[in-house]
Amino acid sequence: MTTSLPDTTAGTKPAAAPPKQSESPVGQLRHRPEVGALIGTISVFVFFAIFGGEKFLAPAGAASWLNIASELGIIAIPVGLLMIAGELDVSVGSVLAGSSMTLAIVSGHWGAPMIVGIVCALGLGLLTGLLNGILVTRTNVHSLVVTLATLSGLAGLTLGLSRVTTGTTSVAVSPDPLSKALFGKLIAGQFEVAIFWWLGLAVLVTVVLQMMKYGNWIFAIGGDKESARATGIPVNKVKIALYMGSGFGAALVGVIQTILYNGAQVANGQSFVFNSIIAVVIGGVLLTGGYGSVVGVVLGTLTFAIVNQGIYYTGWNSDWASLILGILILAAVLMNNTFRRLALSYKPRSAKKA
Repeated sequence: MTTSLPDTTAGTKPAAAPPKQSESPVGQLRHRPEVGALIGTISVFVFFAIFGGEKFLAPAGAASWLNIASELGIIAIPVGLLMIAGELDVSVGSVLAGSSMTLAIVSGHWGAPMIVGIVCALGLGLLTGLLNGILVTRTNVHSLVVTLATLSGLAGLTLGLSRVTTGTTSVAVSPDPLSKALFGKLIAGQFEVAIFWWLGLAVLVTVVLQMMKYGNWIFAIGGDKESARATGIPVNKVKIALYMGSGFGAALVGVIQTILYNGAQVANGQSFVFNSIIAVVIGGVLLTGGYGSVVGVVLGTLTFAIVNQGIYYTGWNSDWASLILGILILAAVLMNNTFRRLALSYKPRSAKKA
C-alpha cells in the first residue's frame, strides 16, 4: 500500500546494513513506514475501548469517530500529498466554507438545480487550488504565507458576498433525493456516506502513488525539488495539480456537510485548517517533504478522530482532550522518526546469481 521512495541518497551516509535474509515477515514489518501510525491507532483504540467501555465500542460510538475521520480524511489525503511534495495548504478551512455557501446560495437561495450548485461549489475549490498553485510556483513565496493569505481573503469574500446576496450568514437548502443519497445519507441512521467517499479516495490516491509515475514525481519533488526539475519532472505543473486536489477535497467536504445538514454557514470548516495537518503528521508524513504514505495518513486520521471523540466516552473532563492530543502528536512524531529510519535503511537482499 506504500510507494517506494525515489533514490535521493546519492552521496550521503551509507544506509544501515540490511536485515538478515532469514528475518521473519513480522520482523520485516518494522521497516514499513506506516508501522508507527498503525501502533498509534491500535494504542489509542485499545486505551479508549478499556476506559470508554461498551458505549465507545457500540455502533453509535464507532459512528461518532468514523464520521469525523471520514470528513477529515477527505481533506487530509490531498493535504498529505502536498506535504510529501514539501508544500502546505492552510486555506482548506475557507475553501470548505466558501464551497458550502456557494452550494447553499446557488441551489438554496436562488433555487437552481442541485447539480448546478454542486458543480459551482467544487469549481470554487479547484479555482482556489489553481490560484494557490500559481502563486506558490510563480512568486516563490513560501506556501504557508500564500495559503494563509488565501485563507483570510476567501473567508472575507465568503462573508461579504453572503451578506450582500442573502442578507445573512446562514442559508438553508433542500437537497433532492439523489444528492441526499450520494452525499448526505446516514447509513443505518448513524454512519455518514462520506465514509465511502473517504475510502474510495484513499484507494484511488494509493493507486496513483504506487502504480503511476506521477507518484514518484511527488516524492522526488519533496526530496529535492531542483534535482527533480533537472531530471525533467514538471515540478510546477505537479504542484499546481496537487493544490487543485487539495481545494477539491475541501470543497467536496463542504458539499457533503451542506447536503447532510440541509444548509451552510460562513463559519464552517475552520477547525479543518490545522486538524488536517495534525492528522497527516500523526500518519508519518514529514513536514520537510519526501516521505509518507496514504495508509499512514488514513491511520493518522483515525487516530485523531478516536482521541477527539473517545474522551467523551470515558466520563472524564473533556478539557483533557487537548492535552492527550498534544502528547499524542509528540509521541507520534518521535515514533514515526524511528520507523522512518528503519524503513529507509531497509534493502532486501538481492537474489543470488545462478
